[in-house]
Amino acid sequence: MKIIILGAGQVGASLAENLANEANDITIVDHDPDRLRMLQDRLDIRTVQGNASYPRVLKQAGGEDADMLIAVTSSDEVNMVACQVAYTLFKTPTKISRVRSTAYINQKELFCVEAFPVDVLISPEMVVTEHITRLIENPGALQVLDFSNGLVRMVGIRAIEGGPLVNHELAYLRKHLPHIDTRVAAIYRRNRAIIPQGDTTLEEGDEVFFIAARNHIKKVMSELQPLDKSYRRILIAGGGNIGQRLAQTLERNYQVKLMERNHDRCVRLSEDLDKTIVLHGNAANKELLLEENIEDTDVFCAVTNDDEANIMASMLAKRLGVRKVMTLINNPDYVDLIQGGEIDIAISPQQTTIGSLLTHIRRGDVAAAHSLRRGAAEAIEAVAHGDHRSSKVVGKRLDEINLPNGATIGAIVRRGEVLIAHDHIRIQPDDHVIIFVIDKRRIPEVERLFQVGLAFF
Repeated sequence: MKIIILGAGQVGASLAENLANEANDITIVDHDPDRLRMLQDRLDIRTVQGNASYPRVLKQAGGEDADMLIAVTSSDEVNMVACQVAYTLFKTPTKISRVRSTAYINQKELFCVEAFPVDVLISPEMVVTEHITRLIENPGALQVLDFSNGLVRMVGIRAIEGGPLVNHELAYLRKHLPHIDTRVAAIYRRNRAIIPQGDTTLEEGDEVFFIAARNHIKKVMSELQPLDKSYRRILIAGGGNIGQRLAQTLERNYQVKLMERNHDRCVRLSEDLDKTIVLHGNAANKELLLEENIEDTDVFCAVTNDDEANIMASMLAKRLGVRKVMTLINNPDYVDLIQGGEIDIAISPQQTTIGSLLTHIRRGDVAAAHSLRRGAAEAIEAVAHGDHRSSKVVGKRLDEINLPNGATIGAIVRRGEVLIAHDHIRIQPDDHVIIFVIDKRRIPEVERLFQVGLAFF
């Protein structure tokens, strides 16, 4: 696929790295020659220097025969205009734009052929907010992924001593929960992936990804660690776009406080938020945190745009007694360093945003795609089409499908019914098949499995 990426910032660079490893033809456009030079030294991509919305620059980048344009510059306006130019001059089939300002996002009628022809709108703030909200709704989870409009979920969780399944074989789960169907898709032990079998013994500290119907998630989680009490009190550090959106989402169901250093921003936030208590101050101030009873707070979310400030405030809050710390980290090199110590969950907005983009990049009919383990693995919801003559999967039992090494089918959604994967199940047309792929380099093989042969047409 020929893809033009506009913007060589953290999201654009991470996206280029992800896609270049999958034999795509990538061109990245940015006005900063140093950024482009660094990317070209590391990746097999083309680069073009210039203003990303200029017709001449887009033509130079190969706009005339591009399959997809992904506009992720730091400017909403440049992204939107670039999509308009690509549509008007080059008829680019798929145009994806990152838009951050709620002033645009709230006006959905702007994004149509008659106005700004954006096929897919990506809002990092919205994606990160949804990600954090799912984590708060599922105490103890490291990652929560929705498939088929939330009918089925994949959850990543740390196995902790005291969980009934810890130090037992996975087959014990079926005996212990006979009325709940679930499947362990992958286990990561000391950062090494393990394909789970029935006789695999779960060890303390294992990172386990399992899949189940949404209403069974908490019961399965309780098998892997002592079930955490539901969260009630949330303290958000940072009143920017993410902090405000997160407070608006959570204040309906939780007791929310938001701490912001800028006084004028505090005034605006107090006017825009209904139930959230807005506090003026520095979240890294020990006395202020103690005044706000940090030791009785369930979740501390640091979401400022300063990684170091987020890390320091989070470590302080944890030492003062907060139950759970979630920290927004923009620098991907920091994520693996800090997660799992005093900081419980490190959230990378780049990886979260890229995960939401993958759905639209994957070949074939892909209803959802999520990036896991900082981009090393991926979970895909692929739709099966065709019949037994034209498809490599339709009509076959799951144990007859030639999946690449490291890929496992976790569940099938058939006309609204969730079927956890078992060998005897046969794939039917229009089934939504949820696949976990440990090594994302095998994604093209999975895509080819679900592509329909010419005989179908």
